Amino acid sequence: MKQNCLECGDSFKGRIDKKFCNDYCRNAYNNRLNKDGKNLIRNVNNRLRKNWRILENLNIHQKTKTIKAKLLEKGFDFSYFTSIYITKAGTTYFYVYDQGYLSLDNDYYLLVKKEA
Repeated sequence: MKQNCLECGDSFKGRIDKKFCNDYCRNAYNNRLNKDGKNLIRNVNNRLRKNWRILENLNIHQKTKTIKAKLLEKGFDFSYFTSIYITKAGTTYFYVYDQGYLSLDNDYYLLVKKEA
């Protein structure tokens, strides 16, 4: 049975449920279909990765104190993190994967690494 490819429109022969003439057209069609969602995910993941690298580079001793200005200077974005941990005492740690930070007084931050 002859059918038309959903991507390029060329006719082809094949199974009755086949929708594309080749793998290139199938991939191109699905990439175009999912482009918007993938861009959002890619951008968020890139932002998280950058934040993680900044924390890892500043926190070489697994527990370090730094100032907010130093984080901002390196491009850290405080709105991107992967989890929040609240201690029994009510202290809130923000984590980017295994690298975390705690806001202290006078724009200081305590950088910590979660134990594996």
